[in-house]
Amino acid sequence: MGCVLVTGGSRGIGAAVALELGRRGERVCLTYRQDAESAATVCATIMAGGGVALPVRADMAEPEDIERLFATVDAEFGPVTGLVNNAAILEKQCRAEELDVERLRRVMAVNVIAPMLCARNAVRRMSTAHGGAGGAIVNVSSAAARLGSPGEYVDYAASKGALDTFTRGLALEVAGEGIRVNSVRPGFIYTEMHADGGEPGRVDRMAPTLPMGRGGRPEEVAEAIVWLLSEQASYVTGTFIDVAGGR
Repeated sequence: MGCVLVTGGSRGIGAAVALELGRRGERVCLTYRQDAESAATVCATIMAGGGVALPVRADMAEPEDIERLFATVDAEFGPVTGLVNNAAILEKQCRAEELDVERLRRVMAVNVIAPMLCARNAVRRMSTAHGGAGGAIVNVSSAAARLGSPGEYVDYAASKGALDTFTRGLALEVAGEGIRVNSVRPGFIYTEMHADGGEPGRVDRMAPTLPMGRGGRPEEVAEAIVWLLSEQASYVTGTFIDVAGGR
């Protein structure tokens, strides 16, 4: 029957996506790197509603973990039918001249290389050229790819710009093989990720500057992602949906 794989599904947007998919009857596999308790809680909530969910520990910076992840999904559910490349990292706010090479390697490994490796594995299973039945991939980018995030996270913004280019290229490459590839670009969303960058209250600080005057909720982003995965979006590929309050 397959399942939808959500990377970074233990918190924030990934958790909201996993929960919504579970409510809609999808079999869900979600990954986590450290927070096993939160991942287990998300899965328990899905299963309490009659759904099927599996947490898998995987460090997206490690190619071996990604290979093991897909092998685990194959064994438990069969080939993936949907992939949400959500896992991403950012580091402390800084200017470009303060960046160091190790930080850049970490950010690019998780935010660019990992989604490409996950997509590679998904295409091998989904593509009609490989005997698959098709599927859908949604890459979670960021409004930062358009805005550049000056003075804060230019490296993160650049990584999401790369993901946008990959989204478009892959979508065109596999459009005739039963696979749709799209992207959602969230703006200022209330998630724990901002604390990782050193400013937990960043969304509240920026909210007055946004056209809609407020930050977004993970559930609002999840709705767009789940729609792109669904048959209701069957003629949509190579497309970007900005969920950014008009920014």
